[in-house]
Amino acid sequence: MTGNRGQSVPGAGRASKTQAAEARLVIPFEDNRALTRALGEFDAHLAMLEDRLGIEAHPHGNVVILKGLESACKLGRDVLEAVYKRALTGETISAGDFEGLIRHARQENVAPSSDGQAQISTRRRVVKARTLAQSTYIRALDKTDLVFGIGPAGTGKTYLAVAYAAQCLERGIVERIILSRPAVEAGERLGFLPGDMREKVDPYLRPLYDALDDVLPPDKVEKDIESGVIEIAPLAFMRGRTLSNAFVILDEAQNTTPMQMKMFLTRLGENSKMVITGDPSQIDLPPGIKSGLDEAVTLLNGVTGIEMVRFTQTDVVRRDLVARIVEAYDRAAGKKP
Repeated sequence: MTGNRGQSVPGAGRASKTQAAEARLVIPFEDNRALTRALGEFDAHLAMLEDRLGIEAHPHGNVVILKGLESACKLGRDVLEAVYKRALTGETISAGDFEGLIRHARQENVAPSSDGQAQISTRRRVVKARTLAQSTYIRALDKTDLVFGIGPAGTGKTYLAVAYAAQCLERGIVERIILSRPAVEAGERLGFLPGDMREKVDPYLRPLYDALDDVLPPDKVEKDIESGVIEIAPLAFMRGRTLSNAFVILDEAQNTTPMQMKMFLTRLGENSKMVITGDPSQIDLPPGIKSGLDEAVTLLNGVTGIEMVRFTQTDVVRRDLVARIVEAYDRAAGKKP
């Protein structure tokens, strides 16, 4: 556990009015080894804290000193104490995990905690939400059988859906996973492409394989694909089927037509969960063709049993540069961040 909470040093805010909100917090920690893990290699997490919160952060033995705006320093203290508690359990904290704590604390405006940060657990890894929207998304998956994840690239919509599907499969909640995408680039006319059927569709479905390999052992993924426990197929292959006892994901749903979207949604069978993910700003359909995702969001909004979780560029976790790219495009399109 941490020692006494970091306290403002007497006299820290006595200067001019412009400095009245400034603080210097001294935060003690009892376990130096856990503190080292919490701060990251070469104190990389402190550098991230400085960059994200606009404060100064300096380690001195078993204490960390924070300087800057009082509100930012207090938030930094809360983040450090939260990550320190996780380090005490032996947990490895990645840069992404640490940034996730910062994002959660800033968005919730409360001290980060394990309760505030939703997570998904598979035998290979524990995936923790890195933004408030991601936590909302995971909790929607917990309580609802049909969830829409809508927003820009890099927000974790597909990855979290695949991780959640893997968790459900391992726990016996579902018997199989079905992952699908519309193969828009091929016009769904896969017969004209070289190779067998799997070789034809793999390039369009590769991101789904990558997500599976990250949360499940690759040899298990291959074995389950061969046995049919995991099925990865273009949207056209879903027609006429009823998908029961399955976790079903439709990725890149903005590239479906209204008829395709209705067809897919009505595949949902007994004891199944379905997730629809897509980015309305990246529609690749021919001009004049309406997006099935746009129509579904309008028609199904507020329908009992359906959750719609919206992500923005502030939820981009791929890297900061991606978030800035998304923001630039949104500005050009006249959207608010």
